Order: sequence, then structure tokens, then C-alpha cells
Amino acid sequence: MTTASKEICKKLADKLGVVLDFREEAGDPWALIPAERWKQACLTARDEPELSFNFLRSLCGVDRPDDGVIEVVAHLFSYQHRHALVIHTNTDRSASRLESVSSVWPAAIWHERETFDLFGVDFTGNPDLRRILLPEDWVGHPLLKDYEEPDSYRGIPTTRPGYEKKKFGPQLKKPAPKKPAPKVEKKPEGGEAPKGTAGSAEQK
Repeated sequence: MTTASKEICKKLADKLGVVLDFREEAGDPWALIPAERWKQACLTARDEPELSFNFLRSLCGVDRPDDGVIEVVAHLFSYQHRHALVIHTNTDRSASRLESVSSVWPAAIWHERETFDLFGVDFTGNPDLRRILLPEDWVGHPLLKDYEEPDSYRGIPTTRPGYEKKKFGPQLKKPAPKKPAPKVEKKPEGGEAPKGTAGSAEQK
């Protein structure tokens, strides 16, 4: 998988005329695309006959507050060549904006809407960029790592009984430890009954 991904990444880099940063530390090797070349890279990945990535498997976000970026990750697949590629790009976390690839793969409209909804990435050129999971008047983007959930929405509590709210969202309270069950002293088989019981008295 790694060798094939390297070869695909090299072909993409050659077509773009750039050197791409290829990473192998993850389960799926991936290439880092400069944000300003994102759409061009996606068009090249789709249209070049040697690549032919005609299917967008998924597109999502990853919040990296320590690096000051939100990653956008796309998983691509070619039905013609039966090969796959993962590409990443970074957007500025303080003003996360990226050119839409909805004109490359129409399914990206829905993926970008979800990434906008949960991470706040503004995909310029998306023809229908609005929330897809949360109501339009919801405040904030819940998958940002510094997101703090409001106590209520339109007078409706946002947590259920038994949950306590922490910085990164509701966490289930640990149940109280169970008290140990009282020990029951059993009468030994074929022997004397425990002292203090009716069976312990000597029979006359």
C-alpha cells in the first residue's frame, strides 16, 4: 500500500509541478497539499488518465489547535485503476477558508457542509454551504477542541440527567461504587452447624 501510494503521489506531484510532502506514519499514507493548490490538485487527481480518481470517498476535518490549523482530509478512489489516495491540506484555524471541490466531485457539497457545520471551515464556491446536522441558528462548531456547549437551546437543556458538563462537552458521571454484599455463613455439609444457630444445640 505504501509503495503504491508513493508512486501515485509522485505522479500527482509531477503533474502539478510541485514537491509534495508524503507522510507514512499513519495507517493510511497521505500527501500534504498546499491550500492554494487544493482544488487544482483535486482536478488533476480526477482528470489525469494515470490517476483517474473519479470517486470521493469522504472529506472531513481535524482540529489541530496546537498547530493553529484545521486539517481538511479527502479519501479518493479510482474505479478504473482500483487504487486509492489520501490527501490533506491545512487551513488557518483563526479564519479557516478553502476553495470548494464541489465542482470536481458533486458529493463534496454534502461533505463540505458537514465540515463547515462541525469545524467552521468556509468552503468558497460551494453552492449550498449551510449547516447539515445542527440548526441554522446554532452557535459555534462542536468538533473544535475548545468548543463549549451551551446549557440550553431555545429553552431546551442540551444535556440529559446523569451527565455533567465539562470543558469539552458532556461526560457521563462515573457510577457510585457498589457496596459489597453481606457474607452469608453456610452450614458445613456433614458437620456441625455454626454456633448460635438452632442446629448447634446438643440433642438429648
